[in-house]
Amino acid sequence: MKPASFSYHRARDVPGATRSLAELGGEAKIIAGGQSLVPMMNFRLARPRHLVDIGGLRELRYLRTADDGLHIGALTTHHDVETAPESVTGPGFAVLREGMRWLGHLPIRTRGTIGGSLAHGDATAEWGLLTVLLDARVVAENSAGRRRVIPAGELFLGFFTTTLEHDELIVEVIFPRRAPHAAITEFARRHGDFATVAAAVSLDVSDGTVHSGRVVLGGVAEVPCRSAAAEAVLAEGGPELFERCAEAAAEAIDPPSDANGSADYRRALTRELVAAACAKAAS
Repeated sequence: MKPASFSYHRARDVPGATRSLAELGGEAKIIAGGQSLVPMMNFRLARPRHLVDIGGLRELRYLRTADDGLHIGALTTHHDVETAPESVTGPGFAVLREGMRWLGHLPIRTRGTIGGSLAHGDATAEWGLLTVLLDARVVAENSAGRRRVIPAGELFLGFFTTTLEHDELIVEVIFPRRAPHAAITEFARRHGDFATVAAAVSLDVSDGTVHSGRVVLGGVAEVPCRSAAAEAVLAEGGPELFERCAEAAAEAIDPPSDANGSADYRRALTRELVAAACAKAAS
């Protein structure tokens, strides 16, 4: 299939991109790598009248460490993160690199961008889970030049919907929370497909004992969400900790039923994936 007709605009810089968004209104969409938006346009699930191309803004493609954490530019590709050495990302962010192997196929990872994935707002996307897991801050700039810092947990509003204003552009993501004991895992019917259920876990471990942790689930609600029930079990400790954590996560959700699986199927997947992610994070 082919997309509906649209007008193409190429941005020369961030202010130019946000001005275009403001002038064109809600009929405009940003395009960068195009790995999320273009398929939706081809299936006529999205019909923007204008596309503002920011793919040439090289200043938004970087990874660097600072006192407040790891900074990743919005046009940094998934493959950039996947291949970044620890000397660039700093210690404690291996889960970001490892998470990229779940994301589509290599051609998608070499074109798709972190900013595009987050703006797309898919509840099963790996970057949604990882940003919520690590308390990331999403930096967006508007047409007036004002920058707004959005906690990742407040970015996702609903099904493919975010709290970004129509003239805002994601320019950077900051990861302040290092996670040396973290893992992400998921299940899809075919490798590279969208996940039916995904789970990300970060554990606080000292002297070989788990004291607390964070559990984030994807594919079980309209947005990536933390599991308070599972995290409460991790804070309690005790025997068979990971099994009880996984059971609590599965029991607390009310997942949808669709062509990819029933609600019961998603609960079963949640149980297996949370336990597996906990075990991997602990190791």
